[in-house]
Amino acid sequence: MIEKIDPYGKELNALKRARRLRNRNISDDSLIDFASNDYLNLAQNREILELTLERMKELKSHAPKSSMLVNGYSQVHKDFENSLCELNGFEDAIVVGSGFLANISLIESLVRRGDTLFIDEEFHASGNLASHLIQGDVKVFKHNDAQNLRELLEEKKEGRAIIAIEGVYSMGGDLCEREIFSVADEFGAILIVDEAHSAGVLGENLLGVFEYFNIEVKPNHIKMGTLGKAYGSYGAYILASKHIVEYLVNRAKPIIYSTAPSIFDTLLAHNSLDWMQKNSSQLNIEIKKRQKLVQDILDIQMQSLILRVDIDTISKLMQKKDELKELGFSIGAIRPPTVKKPMLRIIARLGDNLSDFERLLNEL
Repeated sequence: MIEKIDPYGKELNALKRARRLRNRNISDDSLIDFASNDYLNLAQNREILELTLERMKELKSHAPKSSMLVNGYSQVHKDFENSLCELNGFEDAIVVGSGFLANISLIESLVRRGDTLFIDEEFHASGNLASHLIQGDVKVFKHNDAQNLRELLEEKKEGRAIIAIEGVYSMGGDLCEREIFSVADEFGAILIVDEAHSAGVLGENLLGVFEYFNIEVKPNHIKMGTLGKAYGSYGAYILASKHIVEYLVNRAKPIIYSTAPSIFDTLLAHNSLDWMQKNSSQLNIEIKKRQKLVQDILDIQMQSLILRVDIDTISKLMQKKDELKELGFSIGAIRPPTVKKPMLRIIARLGDNLSDFERLLNEL
């Protein structure tokens, strides 16, 4: 008889004692959703779903079947990339399996021996993981601190400089500092902007921080966006110059060695993109309504659709989450080490729930 093996029991028990043990729980659809990243409520948009299903029925294959560089690259992928380029003003694009894979692709392949990665201290975990895979140096700069970034760049003597920031930071919901774009240009650095939480939320046409800040797209700019948030689908994309996209196709391991992104999810995201463009004016009105409610009730200027509420201890955080659940609300309770301090992460997502959002804010 084989003895029971429990090689990570001590670690799991330590997490339990610290109230940091993570669990998978089936989503409770009876709760009012202020936890998910479905910012525009498109994951429940039946018009977009039906349009996608009808188009899928016309295709010979409903799955990519192989990597993008064998024969998994379809016209559906190409059409979506073309639309993204046209709307965002970039030369080229490539769809990727997820935002996590996109950041791994960018950082692991672009930062070569002798190069230096300059990464914001609050950049997503995917970027931090990728920074351990590279042959170049890594410099972490203070969150959103353009001056600290400039000082670190001034110390660099050789090789390429690659900067990684987020358009809207996923935990705090704050926007990137616009001056960082100028610093990147000043030092001739490649600038990676993770727009996972800003594309679909910021800008007149909801295209993200490049549009919001009226940034002229340049050859050193790279934009990464995800499809699993505002777009109500799954996957990601990278927008860049033709030169950089060609390089990624030849050097980025998650692109070369992964099955091509889902055809259904790509088509679904393309239809979501079209729908967002047609309805951008009304969507912007709804976004501003929620931001104004937060300002009026909590006296907090919410720059995106992410509301951060700091809580003193993990115990109080989990208690507050349970209290809000009893009132019918699903919200995010984020604990260290994901963040430095425990926090409620509340998504002011669109939908037929403005009065519910107001009620939630009053409970806070």
